[in-house]
Amino acid sequence: MSYFRLLRRKKSLLETEEPLIEDPLTGVANLFDLSVVFIVSLIVSLFMVYHLIDLLNPRSEFTMVKKAPNGELEFIIKKGKEIKVKKVTKKELQGEGIKLGTAYQLKDGRIVYVPEE
Repeated sequence: MSYFRLLRRKKSLLETEEPLIEDPLTGVANLFDLSVVFIVSLIVSLFMVYHLIDLLNPRSEFTMVKKAPNGELEFIIKKGKEIKVKKVTKKELQGEGIKLGTAYQLKDGRIVYVPEE
């Protein structure tokens, strides 16, 4: 008796299975997921390459120099959670002060500052 029950159960399971029909949009959804993972990994790698992880660290301090397309220089200064942007202008100033050091421009265009001792 139990043998016939098993046969009936097996037969009913086989009869209720539907044929496998592949949905063509399944592959598109997988491509979308893959592209999202690629974009996130690209953003993380750019942060690592340009050392921009320090922007997210509240205890870090750094200074970044940026040159605008019109030739103006901007200094981005971060101390702790405070970020300041200072622009270099061509205005001439007058006043009294002390000499802090000397700046030299190398052949490759870099500028080196040597403080006075």
